[in-house]
Amino acid sequence: MLNLNPEIKIYVCLAATDMRKGFAGLSGIIRGQFEADPTDGSLFIFINRRRDRMKLLHFSAGGYWLYYRLLEKGTFEQLTADGDDQRRQIDATELSMLLSGVSLQNAGKRRSRHVA
Repeated sequence: MLNLNPEIKIYVCLAATDMRKGFAGLSGIIRGQFEADPTDGSLFIFINRRRDRMKLLHFSAGGYWLYYRLLEKGTFEQLTADGDDQRRQIDATELSMLLSGVSLQNAGKRRSRHVA
């Protein structure tokens, strides 16, 4: 499992991605569609049209890391953005939930109750 610094920026590409893309192709999406730098230390997540495959691209210590996840059953959640943005920022906890199949839409924070 991934151990991520809680300060790392994590972005999910909201459009379906061709999983044949490798380092160069995914970096091209980041530069072209996101107008971002793939070497800035952020983690970028890409999901295919069927939502059963996910790639994570991360640049660290002078080189790229490419993680690939294929689900045998089920699908990854379809995330949406506010407005016309082509990506959505999530945190490390939300990434863990996404990888585990927990819905981010239904996992809102509950208000705590004080017992008197």
